[in-house]
Amino acid sequence: MELSKFDVQYEPRGPIKGQVYADFVVELSSADAHQEEANFWWVLSVDESSNQQGSGAGVILEGPNGLLIEQALRFAFKANNNQSEYTTLIFGMLLAKEMGAQSLLAKSDSLLVIGQVTGEYQAKDPQMAAYLGYL
Repeated sequence: MELSKFDVQYEPRGPIKGQVYADFVVELSSADAHQEEANFWWVLSVDESSNQQGSGAGVILEGPNGLLIEQALRFAFKANNNQSEYTTLIFGMLLAKEMGAQSLLAKSDSLLVIGQVTGEYQAKDPQMAAYLGYL
């Protein structure tokens, strides 16, 4: 009533938005999608940023049928580059697990983190060892 003097009218949204969600769920849960997904390597790309102002990260997860999930993160804690990289990698791996990924190829620009995860480098710092232990 208060908005009627401005010639503003309320029009409810139609069922189209709900249908998009329903189609998305059906597409991800079909038997063919599960079979294709079993043979598909999901690709996780992570990159972090850390400075005096704070730290954050970007995560891109690529799945079957052109599925692309992009996430930007801002951390509410102070972290150095390696801590941010590990946190981002863990987040990305949890996201992939939640999406049902069976096989995952993770990409990162941190030589230290990748070296520690693959076993080429030792995690001498206790914090890095704790992150590595979580994986």
